[in-house]
Amino acid sequence: MASSNFAAGAYAAVQGLSSGRPAPRVQPTTSPSEGFAGLLGQALDGVGDAGRRADVQAVSAASGKANVVDVVTAVAESETALQTMVAVRDRMISAYEEIMRMQI
Repeated sequence: MASSNFAAGAYAAVQGLSSGRPAPRVQPTTSPSEGFAGLLGQALDGVGDAGRRADVQAVSAASGKANVVDVVTAVAESETALQTMVAVRDRMISAYEEIMRMQI
């Protein structure tokens, strides 16, 4: 887990400062393809997958091959994923606007 590695490195660095030894170098835990952009890409892919599953369930229900409960569950999951992504987008826009208002 990235945060536990970071916390362990920070703790080791603080201990090194207090004992007079040089602080150890903390290795990055994510590659350039990972990180925030990779996380957002995976989340978008998840939202798209949830929508596709809901569509497949709806078509199956229309043809009489799926249970209505499965369709409702798939649609609810898709709706929740979409609402989460909209909330993340709104927070990102808000953060961007706040950064743009900062004085240099």
